[in-house]
Amino acid sequence: MYNKKLFVFDGSRNIPVVIRNYKENDFSDLLRVQQESFPPPFPPELWWNKEQIYNHVTLFPEGALCIEVDGKIAGSMTGLLIDFDPKHPEHTWEEITDNGYIRNHEPDGNTLYVVDISVSPSYRKLGLGKWLMFSMYDVVIHKGLERLLGGGRMPGYHKKANEMKSEQYLDFVIKGELYDPVITFLLRCGRTPLRVVKNYLEDEESCNFATLMEWKNPFI
Repeated sequence: MYNKKLFVFDGSRNIPVVIRNYKENDFSDLLRVQQESFPPPFPPELWWNKEQIYNHVTLFPEGALCIEVDGKIAGSMTGLLIDFDPKHPEHTWEEITDNGYIRNHEPDGNTLYVVDISVSPSYRKLGLGKWLMFSMYDVVIHKGLERLLGGGRMPGYHKKANEMKSEQYLDFVIKGELYDPVITFLLRCGRTPLRVVKNYLEDEESCNFATLMEWKNPFI
């Protein structure tokens, strides 16, 4: 099972953190992080429930990671394995993740698919999300998978939707001419865009669009 200890920095202050697999008894903390990370207008019904967390830790525990700061869970990241065909990339979050229940997890899949990543806002200046992402890259390498893949929300797009198409918005973000809280973060984590997917998730801020982004295993 995964267990990583490292330091993050708040200015010149070193802060020890632990990244580990979360367990069913972490439910209340994981729910708190979800609620803090995804306030309205994000749909509350998309927050985790106990059955989903139980499936995460029983069907694919290697893909259930959390990060602790001073013993308190400050963020989490969840994935499942799928058999991805780049020639047929269209999908929705609900169908690819079984609506977060991951009962469609494929133990022999070639791709680790990101179900969710969240960090409580009060901890975001510490770079915890990037460390969670890097840790999931470790899982990709350890299991000899082809890639990490996931759909990135585009929460800044609703501000520009009347001016440009979603693909144009993505191009501006890639060039650094626009900032998107999620897509820019994923780019900084080493993820590369494959394409924009429409009707990916019911998400008012993203106008239901998402950018499918991958990280390829450099050893394959």
